[in-house]
Amino acid sequence: MRKADLVSSISEKTGVPKVDVLVTLEYFFTEVKSSLAEGENVYIRGFGSFVIKRRAKKIGRHIKKNIAIEIPEHYIPSFKPAKVFVDQVKQNVSELPYDEST
Repeated sequence: MRKADLVSSISEKTGVPKVDVLVTLEYFFTEVKSSLAEGENVYIRGFGSFVIKRRAKKIGRHIKKNIAIEIPEHYIPSFKPAKVFVDQVKQNVSELPYDEST
């Protein structure tokens, strides 16, 4: 599902115009990104948490030059789903037929 599909689905289910849903969704994404950029985690009960994870500095390898390089400490955004969310996905996906070709 893409963002356009999500907007259409929410609009159909709620009766809210697509433009309003799109604006709301864009502001949600903007707020989550700006909160994470400021070092503040975002917790949404029953859905999950958008958190900042620290990656320690480490030694990597530049493959073409075959030399060791130091990768500095850095922070990355991460999403941790809520237990209720994980359980719901596990239950619903386990009911789907399994396709061994994928």
